[in-house]
Amino acid sequence: MDLELADRVFVVTGGARGLGRATADVLVAEGARVVLSGRSEATLAAAREALGDAAETVVADNADPTTPDRLIRAALDRWGRLDGALVSVGGPPRGSVVTTTDEQWTEAFASVFLGAVRVGREIGKALPHGGSLAFVLSSSVRAPLAGMAISNGLRPGLAMVAKTLADELGPAGVRVNGLLPGRVETERVAELDAASGDPVAARAAGVASIPLRRYGAPEEFGRVAAFVLSPAASFVSGVMLPVDGGMLRAL
Repeated sequence: MDLELADRVFVVTGGARGLGRATADVLVAEGARVVLSGRSEATLAAAREALGDAAETVVADNADPTTPDRLIRAALDRWGRLDGALVSVGGPPRGSVVTTTDEQWTEAFASVFLGAVRVGREIGKALPHGGSLAFVLSSSVRAPLAGMAISNGLRPGLAMVAKTLADELGPAGVRVNGLLPGRVETERVAELDAASGDPVAARAAGVASIPLRRYGAPEEFGRVAAFVLSPAASFVSGVMLPVDGGMLRAL
């Protein structure tokens, strides 16, 4: 299938590593160009070297109110167009509701929630007819994750924001979707397994909860994300799509 991505331009926040980088790799392989953002110049430089002339990078934090304009400007200055964005939202710290402090909630809200809303809102308004946004969320949108109170609290709200944004931007021909990854082999998931105190047991329990009996590979997520962003998915909008090997039990 031709995803019709040749020469299209996408912003990928958190694009230097993990699921953002996996998506950028697929987009570029399909002929697209990408503007990658992240907080580390070193990891961005490595991604830029690997992707070559198809990538531009911007050191930026989603929590910074100036980030959306900088990302839009980078795409327009380099390639004269912007067709979509993958808004990859950083993972909040572990913790329970009763042990998480007000300060932790406030900090996470600024970066995980408000930062993602701001980036999606501003880039969405800048997209042409046929443009596409996708938010990288979590399976916690539909079912709580043990020890992940902040994620459980904020990500369902982000999913509803994405659904509402799909309603608002739809008349302009812009699609908005959410992606709900489960246990995918990223540094973030490895860190969560390690934080349990027994990473081997945590991984075994995670695998046992997945009908396919394995963690996903980042490129498996990247292929789904690239499809959802592409014109090949031109009548898909307002969807929260699990990419989890069947882990979620809800319809």
